[in-house]
Amino acid sequence: MSTTAKHDDRIAKMTFASVYPHYLTKIEKKGRTKEELHRVIEWLTGFDEQRLQELMDEKATFKTFFAEATLHPNAELIKGMICGYRIEEIETPLTRQVRYLDKLVDELAKGRKMEKILREA
Repeated sequence: MSTTAKHDDRIAKMTFASVYPHYLTKIEKKGRTKEELHRVIEWLTGFDEQRLQELMDEKATFKTFFAEATLHPNAELIKGMICGYRIEEIETPLTRQVRYLDKLVDELAKGRKMEKILREA
């Protein structure tokens, strides 16, 4: 499934700091914690809490955010639909990586067990 160049460009220019509060609100409304959110983000990107805060303070775009990330080797196991797109069919690497993060946050909000979210089992 192709995304448009305009769509990909919009995602690349979005800042992680602008999206993070929405992630936090979404998972907290469902009884999950900030610590769980950070664990999921760290699993995917390798960023600890301190580095996440630095990236937010720097107003890093998703392009910068994922350029600096060390994606987990099992990230490719993240599949399914998110925001109307089938993740494994998204051709643009950055857009696919952002959708990986969206999918993990979605799974956390839906109450999925952490070991399943982190593709451990």
